[in-house]
Amino acid sequence: QLVESGGGLVQAGGSLRLSCAASGGTFSSYGMGWFRQAPGKEREFVASITVNGGNTAYTDSVKGRFTISRDNRKNTVYLQMNSLKPEDTALYYCARVAGPNTYDYWGQGTLVTVSS
Repeated sequence: QLVESGGGLVQAGGSLRLSCAASGGTFSSYGMGWFRQAPGKEREFVASITVNGGNTAYTDSVKGRFTISRDNRKNTVYLQMNSLKPEDTALYYCARVAGPNTYDYWGQGTLVTVSS
């Protein structure tokens, strides 16, 4: 089970840190990712992190602003979001990597709203 938290309303230029707590599995054995879905748009990849956190990947629009990290002792993956823009407004989901570009377990999402 994956449970996201940390979303909320923030002004443009502000910051939020999302958390995704995992339970019921071997968290440290899986890569993790963050996705988002804005109103009226398809879900899109945001960031991913490998098992030990040694490699990360980001979509171009968040590079330099967002940072994904994980704490395997706490079974939690984070998404630090800085310099937020109104276009970052979306429902943010975490997911577990099942294979190349494949995710098998998803959280319910946490809403991020950035006001201009």
